[in-house]
Amino acid sequence: MPISKVNVTDKLYVYQVKDILRKAGAVCFDVDSTVIRDEGIIRLAEACGKEKDVQKITDKAMTGGMNYKESLKARLNIINPSLSQVEELRSDYMDNLDDILTPKVKELVSLLHDRHITVYLISGGFSQLIQPIAHAVGISTEHMYCNELVFDDKGNYNGFREDRVTCSNGGKALAMQDIKQYNEITVMIGDGMTDYEACPPGDAFIGFGGNVVREKVKEVAPWYVHDMQEIIDALEE
Repeated sequence: MPISKVNVTDKLYVYQVKDILRKAGAVCFDVDSTVIRDEGIIRLAEACGKEKDVQKITDKAMTGGMNYKESLKARLNIINPSLSQVEELRSDYMDNLDDILTPKVKELVSLLHDRHITVYLISGGFSQLIQPIAHAVGISTEHMYCNELVFDDKGNYNGFREDRVTCSNGGKALAMQDIKQYNEITVMIGDGMTDYEACPPGDAFIGFGGNVVREKVKEVAPWYVHDMQEIIDALEE
């Protein structure tokens, strides 16, 4: 049965989101506080001893109260991470994946693949830290849309790639628009307003509150879940 033509600028009903999910060609996940339990940039800030200053800016950005590129620059200028600090954190990710990954996310990705649904990661985080996460949950690094830190030849922080769509306001929507070229029906799963703003062009948004509940997202999401098992159950209905 075809999906009802619903204007995604209007709020969908839960049953409509579930229907779209089951018929999707691609499902896209945010990474921080969705695929993993916390925010990668906060972990990086902690590794550099700058977590308190960075958390305030992160909270403001995630609730839609700040231009994303400006907030990213501000946070990274405070953190000023070296290449060696990033590599150390990456190694820590790889050694502690069971504690870092959100429960049931690997099972959900596996089920999506079993249903021949392509899975993407769309994140404002950094490729250097997201790659091991992608490998751990079985997502191709070719299906990652994220930012990339830049270092000079001495390993000092030298900014980030500003040509990546995910470093700008509306970047996740631009990434979704690109994904829509190859997949007629797409779904976004995430905890933040930037994830919600990817639909449209995405066909449905699933708000995720299993790690952190953002009240503004909970209010606008047509379907809001607290456990990846809820999405697994919907796929298996």
